[in-house]
Amino acid sequence: MNAPPSTTDVPPADFTRSLAESHRSIALPVGAGFWRRLFAFAGPGYLVAVGYMDPGNWATDIAGGSAFGYALLSVVLLSNLMAIVLQALSARLGVASGLDLAQACRANYSKPVTIVLWLLCEIAIIACDLAEVLGTAIALKLLFGLPLTWGVVVTAVDVFLILALQRFGFRKLEAFIVALLLVIAGCFVFELTLARPDMGGVLRGLVPTTDILTNPAMLYIAIGILGATVMPHNLYLHSSIVQTRAFGQDAAGKREAAKMATIDGTVALGLAFFINAAILILAAATFHTAGRTDVAEIDEAYRLLAPSLGVGAASIVFAVALLASGQNSTITGTLAGQIVMEGFLHLRLPVWARRLVTRALAIIPAVIVVGAAGDAGATRLLVLSQVILSLQLPFAVVPLVRFTGSKAIMGDLASPAWLRALAWTIAAVIIGLNATLLWGML
Repeated sequence: MNAPPSTTDVPPADFTRSLAESHRSIALPVGAGFWRRLFAFAGPGYLVAVGYMDPGNWATDIAGGSAFGYALLSVVLLSNLMAIVLQALSARLGVASGLDLAQACRANYSKPVTIVLWLLCEIAIIACDLAEVLGTAIALKLLFGLPLTWGVVVTAVDVFLILALQRFGFRKLEAFIVALLLVIAGCFVFELTLARPDMGGVLRGLVPTTDILTNPAMLYIAIGILGATVMPHNLYLHSSIVQTRAFGQDAAGKREAAKMATIDGTVALGLAFFINAAILILAAATFHTAGRTDVAEIDEAYRLLAPSLGVGAASIVFAVALLASGQNSTITGTLAGQIVMEGFLHLRLPVWARRLVTRALAIIPAVIVVGAAGDAGATRLLVLSQVILSLQLPFAVVPLVRFTGSKAIMGDLASPAWLRALAWTIAAVIIGLNATLLWGML
């Protein structure tokens, strides 16, 4: 086992490589041109981007577009720009230090602080998994008429899908993820072609307004969008999966790896922005402009799309994209859960066991809420899960910004002054928005 790089403190004696079964398993071409090298690096960014377009995003984007038209597009854009910066930092941490974010926390914080951070991260993963469970169950109901409660139970079976995919290697897993992303993007190109949104309204919506802060209902949805876009577990995920590439361990090799990982992540998150914006634009163009400002449920949007757009296939395409989104998010959520548990606790569980535990913790509240409140309760739980994710964000962002600004941890790849300033500003905005939400709730 290779020794880990030096950090501000000595790493745990029981240190092991992040995702050891896939660590440095993907060879890189030697002496190849830029585009070939970039293609070899491409992949981790798309696994991360999946978390930025999961079913939780659908709930917040549909609710925001229906109630407020294009106004919250600015929140989608700003959230995505913040995500690009934070994910670039996450990738740099993995490349420069050889540690994922969970391992770095364990190496540099006291045990009580590490345990608290681990528990908060687990809550975030459960909230994310809850969104995946509900989104997949809703898609199964819309496509096949399966009752929502049974759909929630069926989602436990996707554990075996993940196990089957991982047997074919990490590169094949990435290819499967990208294929599903292209299906989702294609579905929304079709939907937007039918909806014919007001492009002037779309452009105006990209400019922030003070209404977002002064309108409590708009602020609640805005923070839900933030939580659904900048997801804490993705910061742990990216710092690990970037290490699946066998890049050079000298200074030049690490600099190139950080550069390629940043390009990969930025392009992938550009696709995520298109899909998130497309969901909100579709809701605004189809429902808000028709006076239907009350459409906040995914299944209601499904029922109204076909008659509103005049094409029967519109609703089916919408549900297919939702199912693909739920399955994609399930895969990356599993990897993030494995990374967090191994990094914080050095506790290695079989993937199927880890997944079953996390999924059970999501299924139980989902079944209770669906049984008690029906479909409306499911959608409200989706939006709430995204707000919970947003509240967890500072506990992942602050350590990440601190570590990536440290020369003792990052060496020559430590964030320059301008990047540290930008990263701390993003952290302050996230904390400020969360404080505003909590004050309003209290």
